[in-house]
Amino acid sequence: MNQAYIFIALLFSTLSVSGNSHGQNEFPALEGPYMGQKPPGMVAEPFAPGIISKEGWELEGVFAPGMKEFYFTRDLGEYTNYNANNFRPTVIGFRQENNIWIKYLEFPRQGEIVFSPDGGRMHMAKGYKDRTGDGWSERKSLGPMLDREDWGIMRLSASSKGTYVFDDFKNKAIHISTVKDGKHQEPIKMGPIVNSGKLTAHPFIAPDESYLIWDSEREGGYGESDLYISFRQKDGSWGPAINMGDKVNSEKGDTYASVTPDGKYILFNRKIDNNGDNLDIYWVDAKIIENLRPKQ
Repeated sequence: MNQAYIFIALLFSTLSVSGNSHGQNEFPALEGPYMGQKPPGMVAEPFAPGIISKEGWELEGVFAPGMKEFYFTRDLGEYTNYNANNFRPTVIGFRQENNIWIKYLEFPRQGEIVFSPDGGRMHMAKGYKDRTGDGWSERKSLGPMLDREDWGIMRLSASSKGTYVFDDFKNKAIHISTVKDGKHQEPIKMGPIVNSGKLTAHPFIAPDESYLIWDSEREGGYGESDLYISFRQKDGSWGPAINMGDKVNSEKGDTYASVTPDGKYILFNRKIDNNGDNLDIYWVDAKIIENLRPKQ
């Protein structure tokens, strides 16, 4: 897997870009739950094909808690074959109003979006936005412990307890920061169960911290980066890394997984072509998580 696929997005996501506003008329009227899409089964399939997932870069699809908002990232420039000229990764947000999904927001991406379990905070790598009435605040820093030059954070995921789990492309590892007495502790590198193989990145921690999903390129995988899951053990340790299988993973790169706030589906990215010019959002029934959970 070309390392540019994983890392170049962060490099350019911090660019301050401005572009033409793209109106609602670029999307058809979508009605009903899940952006009007028929839910998938136990085999992953494209999310909103021809509408959200189509030619080019569409990635990082995520529903906000409450399931009334959906966000994804699209390149509004001309990113071709890792030529970053005019690369404009842009977050596009939809909101369900009277059962119809309306595009209401667009802004330059500055880190992958992961919501706090209560929906009040939009995490974006080293920064975040808080809900302010019907919208969002300006992007703020998570503070000096994380906003450091030596952290190359692409995605930061938070549990209901406030635990942070994040990747770091500069040091090529996933780290965890727990909360004690209301204060985040200094991040520590997670063990080899998580930090093995190549391109280990994009963690998602369950709100109750019962499992962790991430992607990595490992021996015995299905081709390029695969999605892996580890379940929290009774003693608080993390169980073995489990490949999520060929109903989720493919011979291409499968990355950036998150679970919908209602717990029913997993959304993730899949590289469609060989050079990374075409990335789509896929989804699959989250029952696969329970199917993979070791029996106690």
